Amino acid sequence: MILAEKITALRKQKGWSQEELAHQLDVSRQAVSKWESASAIPDLERILKMSEIFEVSTDYLLKEKEEEVPAVGEETEEIQELLRRVSLRDAENFLEKKKKQAFSTALATASYILCPVLLIFLAAYSETGALNIEEDVAAGLGLVVLLLIVAGATVVLVLNSGKTESYDFMKKERFRLEYGVEGIVRRHRSELEKKHHNFTAAGVFFCISSALPIFLVMIFSENEAVLAMSVDAVLLLVDLGVFLCTLGNEEWEACQMLLQEGAFTPEEKAANSRQLHKIYWCVVTAIYLALSLSADSHEAWGRTWVIWPCAGVLFGAVRGIERMRVKRKNRM
Repeated sequence: MILAEKITALRKQKGWSQEELAHQLDVSRQAVSKWESASAIPDLERILKMSEIFEVSTDYLLKEKEEEVPAVGEETEEIQELLRRVSLRDAENFLEKKKKQAFSTALATASYILCPVLLIFLAAYSETGALNIEEDVAAGLGLVVLLLIVAGATVVLVLNSGKTESYDFMKKERFRLEYGVEGIVRRHRSELEKKHHNFTAAGVFFCISSALPIFLVMIFSENEAVLAMSVDAVLLLVDLGVFLCTLGNEEWEACQMLLQEGAFTPEEKAANSRQLHKIYWCVVTAIYLALSLSADSHEAWGRTWVIWPCAGVLFGAVRGIERMRVKRKNRM
């Protein structure tokens, strides 16, 4: 088996398209296509990188007598040496930073949902005359507060991200834990398990039950001011749910990253390299803000919140369709 055949076989064994492999090797898809058709040969740097991501030795790639394709997950000593190492000190520092940032990250994330509450309240009560304030002034004041909350939350998230930027490689690359680190991280994760499950369960409960205030108002009252308050109550319940889920997930996710499990397995890292989720959620956020801010009535905020749960469900379908597309392409 020549090098071209081995690259093709290993790529398909991983379930990657030529584009995905090219992205990981920082080359064009055409370059990968030439390698697999034997019309070009990768340089030494790319050979070493393929040895790492395919989890095979360079001997296997370069020597034609090495015929057997290793099973996924098998690692040679050579591959282990190529991987970046994470020491106990690195792991402890990372976990400590994520623990300190958990509350501020959760609060900042939840603030994005909380930001229109004052705008809805002022708009509703200025229309009914309950507040001695003009509608334009109320809307302007509400928008100012909304933008300040969004700006503040974004600053917090950017600062937190900067503090752990040196560990971002764990989201994208395979790495090696030094001796004894895995056991310590697993023990820490087992201590967090109950907290993670309890916070997630509570967060899901508040998110699911968040629609109750609107339903109750629709049954017992037609007052616009009361309806506006019910919309604010919906946002507060969703906000609380998101806060609890994020707070309980920060340290847990850090452990998953160190152990390369859950959403951070090598296969998931390869799938996430397409940046699909970032593009998707940016588009969803843009649609949410466009629909909410372009409407003349404060009632728009009471309808557009539905975008988020629908987008969450749809995202799972989008990911599933994308994976099916990649697998079908690999079989061709």
